[in-house]
Amino acid sequence: MGHVGLLPQSINIDGSVKAKGKEDGERARILQSACDTADAGAFSVVIEGVAEGLAREITETIDKPTIGIGASAACDGQVLVVSDMLGLFEWTPKSVRRYADLRGEIGRAVAAYADDVRARRFPAEVETYFSKKPVSP
Repeated sequence: MGHVGLLPQSINIDGSVKAKGKEDGERARILQSACDTADAGAFSVVIEGVAEGLAREITETIDKPTIGIGASAACDGQVLVVSDMLGLFEWTPKSVRRYADLRGEIGRAVAAYADDVRARRFPAEVETYFSKKPVSP
């Protein structure tokens, strides 16, 4: 599986996480990279964080399935990072739709647990193991 466009593993080189392929030179390089990747034998190509027109052009040009992540509905399939779609972090990229706010839920659950521990409501009798017969003094 190939990967073109935004490459998160290269963030220290690029300096930021931003969409790729908005300018002609960069667009041509990404399209060529996708073609080279497909020609080299990749069974599919992930297109990440690129302008819609470029994602569409790659999908129409190469003979391998394309999987978009922030590359528009023009790709053959889609993927989202689970921790982003579930809302585990405060910030998510523009291309992510949050389907849950687990960060908030986790925060509320941890706060409730801490409150119960401090107030000695946890563990309660129902969460406590007891001997089957009385222990001799």
